Amino acid sequence: MPQILSITQINEYIQGKMNADPMLAQVAVRGEISNYKCYPSGHHYFTLKDEASALKCVMFKGNAIGLRFRPANGMKVIALGRISVYPRDGAYQLYCSAMSVDGVGDLYAAFEQLKAKLASKGLFDPEKKKKLPKYPGTIGVVTSSAGAAVHDILRILRKRYPLAQVKLLPVRVQGAEAPDEIAAAIRYANAHRLADQLIVGRGGGSLEDLWAFNDERVAYAIYESEIPIISAVGHEPDVTIADYVADLRAATPSNGAELAVPDQEALLQNLDALNGAMAAALSRQLKLAAQRLDALAASPALRGPTAYLERKEKDLRLLKNRMISAQERMISASNARFVSCVAKLDAMSPLKVLSRGYAMAQTGNGELLRSIHQVNPGDSILVNISDGTITASVLNTKETEHESAESDV
Repeated sequence: MPQILSITQINEYIQGKMNADPMLAQVAVRGEISNYKCYPSGHHYFTLKDEASALKCVMFKGNAIGLRFRPANGMKVIALGRISVYPRDGAYQLYCSAMSVDGVGDLYAAFEQLKAKLASKGLFDPEKKKKLPKYPGTIGVVTSSAGAAVHDILRILRKRYPLAQVKLLPVRVQGAEAPDEIAAAIRYANAHRLADQLIVGRGGGSLEDLWAFNDERVAYAIYESEIPIISAVGHEPDVTIADYVADLRAATPSNGAELAVPDQEALLQNLDALNGAMAAALSRQLKLAAQRLDALAASPALRGPTAYLERKEKDLRLLKNRMISAQERMISASNARFVSCVAKLDAMSPLKVLSRGYAMAQTGNGELLRSIHQVNPGDSILVNISDGTITASVLNTKETEHESAESDV
């Protein structure tokens, strides 16, 4: 008769057997993640699968903190851990202690994930880049005070543009504390307005060495900076998240210093050219002014002012005589027109007609008598002749054949 065991006893027995197996105590498993879930507790639960099988996995919070990338469904990974049984469910699973992306390093995967995340939030948008000042008065340098990069930056700044004041904000550029220090230095420079622009960077190194500049905290500090920032990290092939977010990316720290300030030699050459152009323009103006002065000095008005005044006086007399002659002609013509009009009026005057033996009759109220219909027999009329007026009485009226009135007085 076989021994009768409880479910718990069986599961614990199998768990002990599996825990005692050295092969299952440390195993690396390659597979594709599915059913991935991260709970508020910080524990990660997922399944690894290949073409034919699946394996349940768990990664507790303490181990998950060390992940440099965020696992996702469909991602191919290599998980390191131990195989054991979870007694409550009677199911075996992989207790994962570490995990990396299959085919690429986990740092590279983390870099690509953060790059995509920040790009989707607009941190890389070109229209949000700030313009660097052309002639900065103060330049802040956020880097290690012990590295070779700071000496290269200071040397080039002094050589190219010694007018600028340089302020060093020393930080660690490598290690777990570096991202917080770099971000804090950028925010401190902004809070106290320490510089017109900032150079943030370090010398070359491996991807792990440059990792502080791939940190989300540093990215947001650069993005939120009101002071324009030049990212000068590593060598020319090295590209970091800071390069994408910064207002300008430099290939090296030395190149960052070159981009930050103008070259004093070029400025001096430009000033010499401007000075020459201004001198030539001033010379042309003086030459034109001298020519104008010579022309004025040669004018008759300045060479013989009396003759000039006499000539103007003669012109004035001629003009006066012309005006008087014109006025006299106008008066003569007006007089002639007046005489002509008087003669015409005199010829048309009724008095002239009366002097030739004619008479002019008027009604009693002074109206000119033109028709027999204006008077009746017995009415008084006035008869004007050349030497006076006769008052007469109408005896009779007779209309002529030509409808003209005739009266007997």
